[in-house]
Amino acid sequence: MATITNTYPKIGIRPIIDGRLGGVRESLEMTTMQMAKNVKKLYEQTLFYPDGSPVQCIIADTCIGGVSEAAACAHKFEQNNVGVSLSVTPCWCYGSETMDMHPTWPKAIWGFNGTERPGAVYLAATLAAHNQFGLPAFGIYGHDVQDMGDENIPADVKDRLLGFARAGLAVAIMRGKSYLAIGSVSMGIAGSIVMPDLFREYFGMRNEYVDSTEILRRIEKGIYDVAEFDKAMAWVKLNCKEGDDKNPTEKQFSRLQKDEHWAFVVKMTQIIRDLMQGNSKLKELGFGEEANGHEAIVSGFQGQRQWTDFLPNGDFPEAMLNSSFDWNGIRAPFMVATENDSLNGMSMLLGNLLRHTAQIFADVRTYWSPDAVKRVTGWQPEGLGKDGFIHLINSGSAALDGTGRQQNENGPAMKPFWEINETEARLCLEATQWYPANNGYFRGGGYSSQFVTSGGMPVTMCRLNLVKGLGPVLQIAEGYTIDLPDHVHSTLNNRTDPTWPTTWFVPVLTGEGNFTDVYNVMAAWGANHGSFSYGHYGHELITLAAMLRIPVSMHNVPGEKLFRPAAWKAFGSDNEGADYRACATYGPLYK
Repeated sequence: MATITNTYPKIGIRPIIDGRLGGVRESLEMTTMQMAKNVKKLYEQTLFYPDGSPVQCIIADTCIGGVSEAAACAHKFEQNNVGVSLSVTPCWCYGSETMDMHPTWPKAIWGFNGTERPGAVYLAATLAAHNQFGLPAFGIYGHDVQDMGDENIPADVKDRLLGFARAGLAVAIMRGKSYLAIGSVSMGIAGSIVMPDLFREYFGMRNEYVDSTEILRRIEKGIYDVAEFDKAMAWVKLNCKEGDDKNPTEKQFSRLQKDEHWAFVVKMTQIIRDLMQGNSKLKELGFGEEANGHEAIVSGFQGQRQWTDFLPNGDFPEAMLNSSFDWNGIRAPFMVATENDSLNGMSMLLGNLLRHTAQIFADVRTYWSPDAVKRVTGWQPEGLGKDGFIHLINSGSAALDGTGRQQNENGPAMKPFWEINETEARLCLEATQWYPANNGYFRGGGYSSQFVTSGGMPVTMCRLNLVKGLGPVLQIAEGYTIDLPDHVHSTLNNRTDPTWPTTWFVPVLTGEGNFTDVYNVMAAWGANHGSFSYGHYGHELITLAAMLRIPVSMHNVPGEKLFRPAAWKAFGSDNEGADYRACATYGPLYK
């Protein structure tokens, strides 16, 4: 149904060898090529594309001992849709003759730590060449010496190889795709002022724009799959529980109007998806132009207020599209930012491309100190929440995966769609109610999802901000979701809007900088929105940000997990300052 064909970029693996014939090269051919094959096997068995298919790798036809073989490899990679480049070697080679010179491919070198041949010497020499030529590359070097011919990939090397590949593939997958803005600026939110230079220069993406009225046109003209609509409505009636109407009686819509709103928001869901990726069914119905879509890997819907003052809101479409399932079954989540907050939309996309999980869009709403909680509820916070917590809540656009009703061996989880089973999808739906929208905010009605996220999940929250004179910066906060006693949750939640989804979040504190306490995390957050998902993957976000030349303004990732290009070490001994200086020096990846 999509015009986006899943011809995902491949990882190119370059086996680098000492080119001296007459005994040296010949003795290394099998070992060097096998090193490349071992990495290929690791990647193809461990990594997946967003559609769940295994990542594909291409190895150069021969080992690369000089510039002619490097050129032949580059040609093969160009012809085979390579987007990420990894060089591997167990020995000394000729650095500047064999290095990858592509200007935008993320690149790394694994220099085997062995004593028989100096792979580490090649690694150091060629990283120096990359630095000198302005082509930053990541260096991978195992902690412990191995014997020549040892095909085992040590755990520390494996972590670096996988972290580099995940981030590199994210860079390559974004390139050439679109951010689709449906509508314009919502309520003066700066993130919904879509900045095309940011997308083009830092992400290699284009911007597409449609007015919100395109959704209304398609509804009124019947430009959607009617058969799918009927299927969707039957599914919604069976699976989407409607909550009590909490609006004042005089502001409540009639039952007939509420039923019409259900039909309207289901059509909105279909149409936003079709606008993003296209739908071949529309061509069969006589709408060839509309069938094409906008090649959008992420989108945003303005909604408030021009739309929501007289039409049903976008909470249901956003929440269902962001989820990993709907009436068509379990499938990959879409990335749809509420209020057209393009910066939070990109934050969602970065997390999704790294982890392949649904992303939860939320307001970073309130810091609750222990004293404030005790004053309001009579309960003294304890456990993970003893130092206070942050209330993440938004008007119903959060993916239903955020209920935390999926499971892994560690408890509540959010998983890639291909790991989710039907029971878990059903439990997410059962944990969600759809309340008639707060008509003080949403005069046109609609439905907002409401759930409470299960506690005990490790999560990572991030936010991309744009600063005049500096450019984009990324914020990261790893932490945990927590459960509150029922009466405490109700008391605190009812002070905001109980018809919206809630997550109680505690960041991991380091005792330094913005992570000295929970209050400072809240105070330092750069905007009103954030995106979070399952797991502690802040180190992978940092690797990805470095590839894109985006500095990280705050994070609580342990220093030993940081992985940036080797050139960053030349910009000073303080990691964060060096990150800023390196990003400023190299500038946007696609400028």
